[in-house]
Amino acid sequence: MATHESVDTDGARPGAGAPDEKKEMKRELTRYASFAMAFGFVSIATGIFTTYGSVLNSSGPRGIFAWPIAVIGQLSVALVFGALAARIPISGYAYQWVSRLVNPVWGWIMGWISFSFLGVVVVAVDYTIAATILPELLQYQGTQENAWAITAVVILVQAVLVALSTRLTHQVNKTAVTIQLIGMIGLTVLLFVVGAVAGKLDFSTLFQAAPVAEAGYYSLGSAGEVGPFALAFLLGAFTIVGFESAANLAEETRDPARVIPKAMVQAVLSLGVLGFLFLIAVTALIEDPVKLAESATPVATVITAVLGSGVGKALLVLVVVSIFSCGLVITMSGTRLVWAMSRDERFPGWQSLRKINVSRGTPLNATLFIFVVGELVLASFAMSTDALFSLFSAATLLPAIIYAGTVLMYIVKRKSLPPTQGFSLGRWEIPVIVTASVWLVYELLIFRDESFRDPWLYVLVLFAIGAVYFAYLLARRGVAGLTMPDMADVDRTLDTEDATGTVKPAVPQQEEVSDR
Repeated sequence: MATHESVDTDGARPGAGAPDEKKEMKRELTRYASFAMAFGFVSIATGIFTTYGSVLNSSGPRGIFAWPIAVIGQLSVALVFGALAARIPISGYAYQWVSRLVNPVWGWIMGWISFSFLGVVVVAVDYTIAATILPELLQYQGTQENAWAITAVVILVQAVLVALSTRLTHQVNKTAVTIQLIGMIGLTVLLFVVGAVAGKLDFSTLFQAAPVAEAGYYSLGSAGEVGPFALAFLLGAFTIVGFESAANLAEETRDPARVIPKAMVQAVLSLGVLGFLFLIAVTALIEDPVKLAESATPVATVITAVLGSGVGKALLVLVVVSIFSCGLVITMSGTRLVWAMSRDERFPGWQSLRKINVSRGTPLNATLFIFVVGELVLASFAMSTDALFSLFSAATLLPAIIYAGTVLMYIVKRKSLPPTQGFSLGRWEIPVIVTASVWLVYELLIFRDESFRDPWLYVLVLFAIGAVYFAYLLARRGVAGLTMPDMADVDRTLDTEDATGTVKPAVPQQEEVSDR
């Protein structure tokens, strides 16, 4: 009777071990699938719906003008990430880049911060479904208890999908992203047209500060407090994150050095433009900003008032689809990061978490681990009276730290980077670096506000747990035992895989590109 030990059948390299321990996955992601990964994680429908009410309360309608500034800042970060992804197209993104270009110690720290971010952001987006959207959509009384239960089920369903099939997961995500793109464009156009015909568009509302006081609106604040306009940047900073998820699936993407940088940049640009147009339309249709600030779902409230309850309900369904897709992408990205670190024997329980299930072609154990982490994070925030704000604040702070650390590494090491395989900043490198640096410093300074105490507490607790395990690693292996593979070895490994992820003889880079 035939067994599954065949290298060709399983796509595993010689010496990879038993079939249930193979360490490679097939290259199945197309250009659109890679774009959908970046777009699905960012998800403007999710981000705007989640944070618009908070920004309306902290910064008033005028706060939407922080959005284009945040877009420029995050786009500059995406460009830096694209330059790195074109040079080191390996799953694990910032963890891999920093490990290879700085040293394994800093790389591990970056990987742990990335894991902490993915663990909390999936709960942040999924909790929105249960806490604000479903009660409005289905007209029932939302409580902390049913919000916790519903979120737990959503996280479970996402984990099951990711565990069962990578192809199915990408198909679900691509469909959801397509629906979101069509839905958001159609909804934005409809709001402008109906609002203009009905005479409800009032662009003067865009410049109002109410319910926030006009005095001190642009103030820089104090040591423990930031001004109203500064808080508005959280709308863009929370929404436009996760574009790097495309880079986290580099080893499953066809021609990753060329495809991934473009996917990240295209996602940020398209989301930035469409998101701002949608914000303008919704804000210009507000009748009373002070009253609207009291709504649990202000975006849906405005749309229902202008387009009717039918369209308002359709929007809520669109947001549910978008949020589910976002959580799905986050879950997949988290499993790939855990798998990549485990493959390098850097993660707690790596012996089990580095395995790829042969029949499913997915990192089954890593997916289960991410599911458990998500449930634990949910439990720790579930009884908080302001859980949603704490969750999305933590999910904004952590990527800002990741982005800042990665950009700093790029600045220091950019002269010694390996040759690019498909994307370069060229003469725009210095302006991009300066823009990204200024933006990230400003963003991190926003989190000095006392309202972000709980997110900082979450970060410190996760850092403490990571520090304990990292101390164990150093005690057992020493720094020398954490050495990463040489770039030459990494390139050789990547060059031996064709578009389907099976092994082929190594060929020169030029030939591989021409074949594709």
